Amino acid sequence: MNEVMTFIWAVIVLSLIATVMISLYGIARRPNLTKKLIALTIFTDTANLLVVLLGYRLIYPVAPPVLPNLEKSALESFLSTAVDPLPQAFVITAVVIGMAVNVLIAFAIIQIYRLYGTVDARKLGEEQSTLLREGRV
Repeated sequence: MNEVMTFIWAVIVLSLIATVMISLYGIARRPNLTKKLIALTIFTDTANLLVVLLGYRLIYPVAPPVLPNLEKSALESFLSTAVDPLPQAFVITAVVIGMAVNVLIAFAIIQIYRLYGTVDARKLGEEQSTLLREGRV
């Protein structure tokens, strides 16, 4: 049973690392700003999941971080089986901040499309250099 759980955790961690690498590729190499935003969202969600997994215990049974009563035996059981709630609190904060950042970036992409007619970073660079040469910016 222990070997199976170790294998499952290895597969989960490796798939999350692969997802992070693919999303970093999307952020760095895709010229479309909308695709960059999607890759950034995937990256932040994967990073949040990795943080939640850091607080998870590889024991069975795993208990939620709620203390049922104040007896000494309940406290000992709680300390040995409860999941760490701190990474969960960090992830809730990161999700809210990430959503706000994504909305701001999406608004900027919409405005860029409205002003320049494209969301291709290469074309925007060419357009920007043309505007700078002509002195219109």
